[in-house]
Amino acid sequence: MSYYWEDLAVGYTDSFGPFDVDRDEVLAFAQRYDPQPFHLDEAAAARTHFGRLAASGWHTCSMMMGAMVAHWQATPGWQEASLGALGIDELRWRRPVFPGDRLRGESELIEKIESRSRPEMGIVKFRTRLFNQDDEEVLSLISIAMRKRRP
Repeated sequence: MSYYWEDLAVGYTDSFGPFDVDRDEVLAFAQRYDPQPFHLDEAAAARTHFGRLAASGWHTCSMMMGAMVAHWQATPGWQEASLGALGIDELRWRRPVFPGDRLRGESELIEKIESRSRPEMGIVKFRTRLFNQDDEEVLSLISIAMRKRRP
């Protein structure tokens, strides 16, 4: 199968993962990019609504992206038609993510838009959701990406 803009239909779904949330990675990410006490310190986190060390939402987004790209690169034809993204809409962190969680993702194509100015590409919008090991939604977003059109 090829994954040019024309090949994808609204309603197309895909899944990726699972992947595990590693405590050392949670701490390293937080130390560098989101140094809030509930991401860095067990005792401080225990005194918050999280109740324990929680991953940064930005780390959760980064883990999701890494797992999606690994999946795309393992799917013949997907990466070749990808042209990057224009942005994200409706990013929501639905539940905290904790070290030891196992996450998986699901994406659904919800909209296709023809580019008026760039006939060699089209725009796709995917609703992507992450779930933990208990099938609880932890993150949702709508990505706006560019895809090559069929030559």
